[in-house]
Amino acid sequence: MSRRPLVAVLDYEIGNLRSAQKALEHVGADARLTADRAVIAAAAAVVLPGVGAFGPCMEALVATGLDAAAKDVVAAGTPFLGICVGMQLLHESSEESPGVAGLGILPGVVRRLPEGVKRPQMQWNVLERRRESRLLAGLPDPAWMYFVHSYAPEVTADTVATCDYGGLLAAASERDNVAATQFPPEKSGPCGLALLAGFVASLGERDA
Repeated sequence: MSRRPLVAVLDYEIGNLRSAQKALEHVGADARLTADRAVIAAAAAVVLPGVGAFGPCMEALVATGLDAAAKDVVAAGTPFLGICVGMQLLHESSEESPGVAGLGILPGVVRRLPEGVKRPQMQWNVLERRRESRLLAGLPDPAWMYFVHSYAPEVTADTVATCDYGGLLAAASERDNVAATQFPPEKSGPCGLALLAGFVASLGERDA
């Protein structure tokens, strides 16, 4: 029997980060909510969840030193998954928090949802796939995911799926070893758990 791959869930002391950890455990990972740089460096994959506003989340990430840890593991080629605000933090900045720089791992700015729609988007919505994606491989098409957000990254060449909410919004992105979802997979029913299960199944084994 193969070992459960170690997945480090970055613990930067904000929001409900444990729900992502529990979902990853459920689908077969040795998921650890941690700020330990040694554990993060040794992990087979790293996950950055996020709940709340861009500015406070980014400030907490910097205060714990986990902004540098995130950049280090991405540069090392470790599989990396950003979830919800965690996806937004991967970008350069957000209209929600002017003057606060994001991680800049993915290009583009996080924009407020369009005029004329209810904010936040708080509903199930269908993914519209733009190109092939390791992250979305094996999911049904169409795949429905649950969204709760008032801001979303710009659609770029890294966007692998959009959703329609007053216009096309980036719902999932992928570039090299970095993937991200605006929806929380752990709250998106069977499709969301299938996404996480595929992410975990794709990981090689590394020791903590």
